[in-house]
Amino acid sequence: MELRHIPHTDLNVTVIGLGTMTWGEQNTEAEGHEQMDAAVAAGVNLFDVAEMYPVPPRAETCHETERIIGTWFAARGGRDKITLATKVMGPGEHVKYLRGGPRLNRKHIEAACEGSLRRLQTDYIDLYQLHWPDRSVPLWGERDFKFPSGEEDLVPIEETLEVLADLQAAGKVRYFGLSNETAWGTMTFLRLAKEKGWPRIITIQNSYSLVNRTFDHSLAEICYREGLRSLPYSPLAFGKLTGKYLNGARPAGARLTLWERFARYNQPNTDEAVAAYVRIAHEAGLDPAQMALAWVNAQPHVASNLIGATSMEQLRSNLASADLTLGSDVMEAIEAVHRSFPNPCA
Repeated sequence: MELRHIPHTDLNVTVIGLGTMTWGEQNTEAEGHEQMDAAVAAGVNLFDVAEMYPVPPRAETCHETERIIGTWFAARGGRDKITLATKVMGPGEHVKYLRGGPRLNRKHIEAACEGSLRRLQTDYIDLYQLHWPDRSVPLWGERDFKFPSGEEDLVPIEETLEVLADLQAAGKVRYFGLSNETAWGTMTFLRLAKEKGWPRIITIQNSYSLVNRTFDHSLAEICYREGLRSLPYSPLAFGKLTGKYLNGARPAGARLTLWERFARYNQPNTDEAVAAYVRIAHEAGLDPAQMALAWVNAQPHVASNLIGATSMEQLRSNLASADLTLGSDVMEAIEAVHRSFPNPCA
């Protein structure tokens, strides 16, 4: 499988990375282990997780995905062959059950890191990511920034970066990344790291797919000019881009059947856009999911495309997208649909 270098590091990661957020909710521990075995056999060397996984987050299952990865490492070994990425939570009413309400300050980041190391059964984390900012930003399908109505209760980015620097100095974390971040936040992290001599962030993990290309508005340019790389999540828009939800279908056990809370994937024009992309794939003799993933793989800012699956059949199909190169006719047809239905799932 193709390896891609992340600038400013010694990391070379596979074009496909293994997303894990279903393990402990839709998938059992044994199924998670089976997925890791299959991914490694296919050449994958990046696993991505988070302290709050599985999703949707709830107190009863919080941390379970990290624990499952940890038992896999304990049974299989080979920790040095995997680039292991996890995340620390930002604030939010939906995660008040953790540490009384997580923040990106010293107390919470240090506690989160120690907990992740213990559950993952490792001495170090290759890529430690801030899951979402500790300030008011559009999240989870919100499209626009809203001016705060009063004084914000936020943790200064300087405080966050200082504790990250200490974790790196202690050998607990090798590199750092952002997630669900904005252009302003990304540039501020880069500027402060340079000014203070703190570790620079090297990746950004935001939602990115054929139905959500907002990353390309400004963050893609930052990747190009500042030497960052992206780790796209939800490249199939929670399965929408497979076409399995078209015409009102709700497959048993599918994520958007089980949980209606993921409203960003049910916005106006979504089904019209998905139907058009599925039609392009079928006319080209391609699997719609593999086409959608291959399009993400082809973007120059992408280091590793984070796929996820609940069945081995899905996993094998998604892994095969690493070998698919889309022709110019397919790429041009995709651009035509994007012009007609831009970013319905932003």
